[in-house]
Amino acid sequence: MKKILVIHGPNLNLLGKREPEVYGKLTLDDIDGKIKVAARAAGVEVEVRQSNHEGEIVEMVQQAAGEFGAIVINPGAYTHTSIAIRDAVAGTGIPTVEVHLSNIHGREEFRRRSYLPEVAAGQISGFGADSYMLGIRAAIKLMAAGEQGG
Repeated sequence: MKKILVIHGPNLNLLGKREPEVYGKLTLDDIDGKIKVAARAAGVEVEVRQSNHEGEIVEMVQQAAGEFGAIVINPGAYTHTSIAIRDAVAGTGIPTVEVHLSNIHGREEFRRRSYLPEVAAGQISGFGADSYMLGIRAAIKLMAAGEQGG
């Protein structure tokens, strides 16, 4: 199954306006366009969704089973607070890559803790929009490894 679900969490719809010195000047639409171009070039399908609501994100993850081969997720502020999203990722068994525009490990103390690394295949942070491009590449490799049984 060569289809990747990309999930943007809360406040990412404000990209381009919200703290551009931290998150950059690209809008979410700009980033989504880059994601779609990268996926098309790699020969995979991608579906991109955004929500400001934790429960909706949990449902997106849960409903991905059987339709998507991998998930790339930027949980936004839920990175540091949501055990529910963590448990949804763990419960699906779908290879998941956590991404962040900023380097969460170099920011405020409360932003340095993520609940996802224990259940995600990996985490990419600090490369702006390129974090998503790297996440797509990682997701493609994870899907290929799964198809090969390893």
